[in-house]
Amino acid sequence: MRRQKRLGILTSGGDCPGLNAVIRSVVSHATLTYNWQVFGIPYATRGLLDGKAIPLSIHGLDLRGIDPLLNMGGTILGSINKGDTLEHIDEIVAGYNALGLDALIGIGGDGSLAILNQLQTAGNWQFIAIPKTIDNDVALTEHVVGFDTAVNTIVDALNRLTFTAASHDRVMIVEVMGRSAGHLALHAGIAGGADVILIPEIPYSIQDICLHLQELRDNWGRKFAIVVVAEGAQVAKDSSCCSGCQKPNCGMGQYIASEIRNCSHEQLDIRVSVLGHIQRGGIPSALDRLVATAFGKAAVDLLFNGETGKMVIWHNGKVEAASLDAVLAQSPLRVAPDDYLVETARALGIYIGIQ
Repeated sequence: MRRQKRLGILTSGGDCPGLNAVIRSVVSHATLTYNWQVFGIPYATRGLLDGKAIPLSIHGLDLRGIDPLLNMGGTILGSINKGDTLEHIDEIVAGYNALGLDALIGIGGDGSLAILNQLQTAGNWQFIAIPKTIDNDVALTEHVVGFDTAVNTIVDALNRLTFTAASHDRVMIVEVMGRSAGHLALHAGIAGGADVILIPEIPYSIQDICLHLQELRDNWGRKFAIVVVAEGAQVAKDSSCCSGCQKPNCGMGQYIASEIRNCSHEQLDIRVSVLGHIQRGGIPSALDRLVATAFGKAAVDLLFNGETGKMVIWHNGKVEAASLDAVLAQSPLRVAPDDYLVETARALGIYIGIQ
């Protein structure tokens, strides 16, 4: 009798909503359609290094008949986003072989996928990648798992903060994730009604921000404002408004608050909210569930058809596949200065840096 194909699946890098929905889709399709065995690798490459795997079945994932994975945040397999993985390539390849795996699906961002790509090359694995990241900085795909939910989480926070900002005539500065790419701040800032959006890709001027806030008060009668700041926003160049607070010591949101307070001569009442890991948690949105499910199904089909070294992508309204090498060569994907959303923000009167 022909041996069942043994498929491994792992989640790597920072967690995000929708990972469990991918796992659910892969397990369901691989077992129901192809009669494969699916094994979850705990804590990504650490599990391979230790030679550990967890058998997964669609019935074993049920809770009294209820399927919890579709709307559960985080990842049941655990994840890691640090370590010296590439120093243990031989041991990881040996662990993979010891598990008797025929193929592997890796769910990760551009950093994790770059490492997994080197491992699959060294081990000659059959490997398919699924993109996930709240930063939305993986190239060649219109959607990634986790981004939509993170945007919705930030927008919800902005909605709540807007009311208290208006009640107390305050400037609310909201620091969001995004060390090198500003997609999260840009999308959430526009959708959440921000007055100022600062992202890593476009330099800003503290003096221009202060002027913009003053114009809101003088010309439009707005006594409050919402400022969305990506954690990697470029430090202001204007030395004339330097308060002495350095970004590494106080965080980008606090830095911007100190600079605005100094530039406005203490006339503005400013508060800072750092959303931090709140952005990674929560129940996945409907869009993230759909994307995760479609990606999981497509990844299994690619393996069945003998494909390897590919990443599933969303392109023109459907799931396709792209060379993982080509994806990584263009990642991390940053916001272009002439991006249509940047132009949209400016058309709406949002300050988004120096043109």
